[in-house]
Amino acid sequence: MQTYGRPNSSKQYLDTNMALEQSNDVPFRPARLLPALLALLTLSALTRPAAGEPMPAAVSTFNGYIAALESRLVHQHSAGSVFLAPAGTEARLRQGEFIIDKLTPADTVTFSGAMLHHWRGTAFVPGAKASDFERLMEDFNAYPRVFAPEVVQAKLLGHQDDHDVAHFQALMRVRQKHVLTVVMDTTYEVAFAQLDPRHRYSLSRSTNIAEIDAPGTPNEHPLGPGEDHGFLWRLNSYWSCEERDGGLYMQVESVSLTRSIPVGLAWAVGPFVESVPRESLEFTLRSTANALRKP
Repeated sequence: MQTYGRPNSSKQYLDTNMALEQSNDVPFRPARLLPALLALLTLSALTRPAAGEPMPAAVSTFNGYIAALESRLVHQHSAGSVFLAPAGTEARLRQGEFIIDKLTPADTVTFSGAMLHHWRGTAFVPGAKASDFERLMEDFNAYPRVFAPEVVQAKLLGHQDDHDVAHFQALMRVRQKHVLTVVMDTTYEVAFAQLDPRHRYSLSRSTNIAEIDAPGTPNEHPLGPGEDHGFLWRLNSYWSCEERDGGLYMQVESVSLTRSIPVGLAWAVGPFVESVPRESLEFTLRSTANALRKP
């Protein structure tokens, strides 16, 4: 696992930065300590005891949140007049804007040693059709090309059609590079459904997430229960697509569960940690839109 340069002592690193600020008569700005704080976060993530599985209370809260979200999506998809949310953004989307919304309730961010992240992204692809989206997203073998460099490998494990719903089981190796480079093998249950020729939706639920130690080396192996660092415990994604106005409106919601931020660092690294799910969602949305654009 790659890390960025560590100070010999985290306290010494912070004290040195503060001393330099003061000795040069420059007003002290907390933002100037961000590299040191990120180094602290990196060091903390690697030296804290392994996270293992989330606490039962965290899993229960996550499952309850997911149940409410999926119920809301069923109502949203059956409403007819408002297939995507919120309404009234079509003009902005047709001009090429990607609209990203944070949906995590303030009172649900941190609980029982875990953090919940909920983001929504919406885009419009001129000339694309709902059938194009379904064909693209069901081609798991193409994911390493479409979603590079985040998706490194993808493999279809199983497929079953049930009336108008196609069910898949897929395995993906994903790589997230921020302060740390983290590689994970993730397994998903995925379903794609056609409401009518112009409307599609899909849902993806993680069934297993294993952090990989020493990826790409002869010593590569998945970390077992109680050994991982809790970078990602759960990840659910929900796509909604509507074909109209000469193109395809696409919306994806992502809900993830991760380990909470170390005590005392939330004020500094909280915004950074929260940006990772947003950036991943936006990357997925943009990659999908780029793959659907007509030459």
